[in-house]
Amino acid sequence: MADIAAAAGLGRVTVYGHFASRALLVEAVVQRALTAADAALADVDLTGDAAGAFERLVEATWQVTSRTGRLLVAAEKALPAETVRAAHQGGLEDRVRGLLAAAQRDGAVRADLSVDWLTAVLHAVLHTAATEVDAGRLTAQDAPSTITRTMLAVLAPDSGARGARR
Repeated sequence: MADIAAAAGLGRVTVYGHFASRALLVEAVVQRALTAADAALADVDLTGDAAGAFERLVEATWQVTSRTGRLLVAAEKALPAETVRAAHQGGLEDRVRGLLAAAQRDGAVRADLSVDWLTAVLHAVLHTAATEVDAGRLTAQDAPSTITRTMLAVLAPDSGARGARR
């Protein structure tokens, strides 16, 4: 907390006056970042073919994630996994679920896995990309295409059939 206070130009007592712990401070910052992300992603065009819509969503999501990647890494270290997951519920998650559900109905996305699971996989891939960028094992420029290619392979309608043959 002392480092955070110093970085913010505040005294430690001031920070503790608003947040009883580092975890509560991180949680508040995460909520604020996700609210801003939701507003930024509200205008993403999710019409047209599922792959194109998904690519636009991933690109826009990565632009937001790349600006807050270190926060995401800190949140995953400071907060319980369920708290991080719960923070994504609402507009951000609803947008992904809606796109995946429509794509499943149209046959553009595999239907043998639930929308809940596929949404969780996307979150995991995005968070892993942020961690990899932070660690220097993936560039921020390569992340959107890496995420998109990974997820399109997971979402492909014939993915289940390929996996079943092994």
